[in-house]
Amino acid sequence: MPKPEPTLRPARKSDAAALAILVDIAGEGMPSYMWSLMREPGQSAFEIGRARAARDEGGFSYRNGTVAEIDGDVAAGLVDYRLDDPYDTGDLTELPDMVRPLVELEAKAPGSWYVNVVATFSEFRRQGIGARLLALAEERGRAHKAAFASLVVASDNTGAMRLYARTGYREIARAPVFEFPGCGHGGDWVLMVKPI
Repeated sequence: MPKPEPTLRPARKSDAAALAILVDIAGEGMPSYMWSLMREPGQSAFEIGRARAARDEGGFSYRNGTVAEIDGDVAAGLVDYRLDDPYDTGDLTELPDMVRPLVELEAKAPGSWYVNVVATFSEFRRQGIGARLLALAEERGRAHKAAFASLVVASDNTGAMRLYARTGYREIARAPVFEFPGCGHGGDWVLMVKPI
């Protein structure tokens, strides 16, 4: 029996809980760790993530999101938007050590169409959904007159690295991963770009 094709649609505020999990998958566990530092007693870290995804503004907002649905279930998600040009890193010394290398890498791709999140729930992987979401991001980047798309991935995440290379992304910079409790992968953060 053939697998059902995913339906891609704009994310809704009601998708915030799924988006929070997907951003944590894409962020190698860093988002949930950061949210755990912000939570109140008795509050789940993912409640913080859900509230952040439900915001109307900010990079990680459902308004910048797309979800892939299969049979009514969210299978995967994408969060993408244009990076500022010029890109102001602010005072890097005020950022946690684990976040600083990511901001430094983003600053090397000003004005690019940034794929902040592309992640698929494990039971829906290896069906081509990630490649479809990347193609959608690139289409949106072209519509916004971005010259190239960019993303950051952990070097130890070999499956994601292969997907990005196969779809035309190439490495332009690296920065070390500062490990944190629950860190999904080590190695380096890798900035990859693709002309669009």
